[in-house]
Amino acid sequence: MSFTIQSSALTDEGVAALLRAAIDAATAMGQPQCIIIVDHSGVELASFRMRGSRYLSLKSARAKARTAASLAAPSHSVPDHAKLLLAAATQGEATGLKGGLPIKVNGMLLGGIGIGSGSGEQDEEVARAALAAIGADLS
Repeated sequence: MSFTIQSSALTDEGVAALLRAAIDAATAMGQPQCIIIVDHSGVELASFRMRGSRYLSLKSARAKARTAASLAAPSHSVPDHAKLLLAAATQGEATGLKGGLPIKVNGMLLGGIGIGSGSGEQDEEVARAALAAIGADLS
């Protein structure tokens, strides 16, 4: 019987590359963003608030990242009928808002990225650009 498993995690360089790519994408679109990166269990690895982004969007970006990591799916994949219940049950720690994507490489969940301060479409575009920068799965 084995009591251990093999697992993978983002390196510090991987987290920095995600953050840099998200900042670059947000700058290119002219929409300052809040960016949160979490590991597979939802523990925060990086947090950055671009000058001009909305302060309260830090909380929604964190919830988006944690939701994506927890579900191993985009944060907006939460069914409409469950979105308010999820937010209430987790005291705002999870959300069905658009802008959170899982970080997967070769199908293995490494974490989640949450972006907030633009429209849902802008938030997700920035998240996708960050994932592309490290060669993560874009499904």
